[in-house]
Amino acid sequence: MKKTFLLLFSTVLLASCSAIKVTTDYDNKVDFTQYKTFAFYKPGIDKAEISDLDKKRILRAIESELSAQGFTKSENPDMLVSIFTKSREKVDVNQNNNFGYGYGWGWSPWMMGGRNNISVSQYTEGTLFVDFIDKQKKELIWQGIGTGALKLQNREKKEARIKEFVKEIISRFPPGKDK
Repeated sequence: MKKTFLLLFSTVLLASCSAIKVTTDYDNKVDFTQYKTFAFYKPGIDKAEISDLDKKRILRAIESELSAQGFTKSENPDMLVSIFTKSREKVDVNQNNNFGYGYGWGWSPWMMGGRNNISVSQYTEGTLFVDFIDKQKKELIWQGIGTGALKLQNREKKEARIKEFVKEIISRFPPGKDK
């Protein structure tokens, strides 16, 4: 019973860690229908403190998602795309007290002492910021922020997680579109 509970709890914990929380902010005075083309803003991207391989993965995912929405990558774009990242170690401590386990109604010999199950998990929480900048005005017009657990076991899982982050963020652009 105890092993079944721990297995179930671990599965729920991992599932909850896989969720990506996305928030966006934007200039509500901007007409987003005017933007049709984009390019990456290299000076901003160069400042992101992640490996060049991860930068490439993120940029490819952004390009793929924007292209799927009908935007075109251009040498003379309407908007520039920049990224930056943050990460931090997180620790979750969960406690589960089981009192009266085993006998149903009435008295149980475990009622007085109870059982105290403590589970500790550690993971890296990553945050990806995607900024869209009006090229002419050089002003930030939209920002998407995705936060979630990072799984870095192997290259394939890392790439899949990056694509998931980017898809969740870019799905919120442009503001006000029907989903």
